[in-house]
Amino acid sequence: MKPCVVDTDTLSEILKQKNPQVLAHAEAYFQQFGTFVFSAITWYEIVRGLRASRATTKLTRFEEFSSRSLVLPVTPRVLDLAADLWVAGQGRRPRSYDADLLIAATALEQSAVLVTGNVRHFEWMPGLRVSDWREPTSS
Repeated sequence: MKPCVVDTDTLSEILKQKNPQVLAHAEAYFQQFGTFVFSAITWYEIVRGLRASRATTKLTRFEEFSSRSLVLPVTPRVLDLAADLWVAGQGRRPRSYDADLLIAATALEQSAVLVTGNVRHFEWMPGLRVSDWREPTSS
């Protein structure tokens, strides 16, 4: 298994603990690396959703989970890589959202695989390696 940056959708699945395939991959990853890694943009997306739904207990659990994880900042290098991805994606369908570009750029900066269930959002991005932990043979 290679170092990974976990996208928002997959991190949500890990936190919900309902998909056995995702949980098996997550457990194997944690056993090998000892921590989960995700972008500050993923942090923002999860926190805004929990706050919007007033899920205070889940928010507290997420904050505890995050304290044991590596949350990667949005650096100038990430912003440059995201801008390059935006330019490369001009005219593509489906439209790439800024959050996706920033999360992908974070994975690229780390030379890490992006773990996502939204493979179609990312598979076109040059140099980005993508894995879907819902698939039995993904890493």
